[in-house]
Amino acid sequence: MKTRTECLKEYGSDYFINQMVAEGKLFRVDKGIFSEKEYVPELALLSYKYPNAIITMDTAFYLYGFTDEVPDVCTMETKREAAPISDKRVKQIFMPKELLGQGRTTMEYKGYDLQIFDRERMLIELVRYKSKLPFNYYKEILGNYRRILPQLNTEKIRNYAEAVPKSDKVIRTLRTEVY
Repeated sequence: MKTRTECLKEYGSDYFINQMVAEGKLFRVDKGIFSEKEYVPELALLSYKYPNAIITMDTAFYLYGFTDEVPDVCTMETKREAAPISDKRVKQIFMPKELLGQGRTTMEYKGYDLQIFDRERMLIELVRYKSKLPFNYYKEILGNYRRILPQLNTEKIRNYAEAVPKSDKVIRTLRTEVY
């Protein structure tokens, strides 16, 4: 994918960009975003369009295979000071910037890189937002986490748990419900 600015550098003008689009060599996939492939997955487009946002919660649980419930919107976290995302395809969660970088990783999805939190950080987010999630949904995801527990890095989980607000409650929930 490329921005309009990158296309202007490559092709020289809007006229030549439009000519490439007309010839089917370039595709306009969103406002100001072009691709050499006709179809770009929506998650890849959103991750590219909002490079400072990280995929989290329902969307991340789905991508990691912890649930088969397809989310209606892409849930993304940004730092608190970030401008609101006015895209109806995105549900934005604001996070203190010191927590935003913890557990950030890249996942390949249908040939595109997505910015997403790792599985260990998503376990912490699951516990933190437990009261805001439907009970059966929470239990489904928690059960899937229990199945892969030996594959997870417990040191990372401990560090993430100690860094979040109300860490005592998070650690207690991890001990009683996960381990």
